[in-house]
Amino acid sequence: MKLRVFLLSLASLLLVALLAQLNHYLGPWQLHAWCGGLFVAFAALRLDFRTGAAAAFIGGLLLDAGSPVTFGTHALLFLAAHAVIFNVRARAPRDETVVGVIAALLANLGLFLALSFLRVDLGPDSGEAWMRDFTDLLVSQLVLALIAPWFFSVQTSLLRLGGTQLRDASRGAF
Repeated sequence: MKLRVFLLSLASLLLVALLAQLNHYLGPWQLHAWCGGLFVAFAALRLDFRTGAAAAFIGGLLLDAGSPVTFGTHALLFLAAHAVIFNVRARAPRDETVVGVIAALLANLGLFLALSFLRVDLGPDSGEAWMRDFTDLLVSQLVLALIAPWFFSVQTSLLRLGGTQLRDASRGAF
């Protein structure tokens, strides 16, 4: 379990770095891409609960380190998203990439809205803030849909290099 969590944490660290670089290039247009659903979807669909929860929590801590929110906010939201996806995964062909992309998109939508409700004040300019958030959500969903298959492949390759067979790892709740 520890090796799988470490390998998924390495993949999450790679994603954090790539998203930071992408957001640097989107900065002149005042756009921001946030792909929190990618930190949760793969592990929740393909691995056991503990491994996925640990990987989601660490991915959330990686995002918390560079975000203007209370430390642990992303981590706790990612744990909640992991639990939801894990509990509904039996109803879907979870080995399919399309299912993973859809799960990541839905998780990203839910997590983005939850973070937006935590951050946006209900002041006189709240309408402008919500319009900016929805623009960022649209950009985030587009970026996520484009990079999700690649990121799932990176995670699969890292786990295979570590000697983990995904079929064996996805059985059992604990």
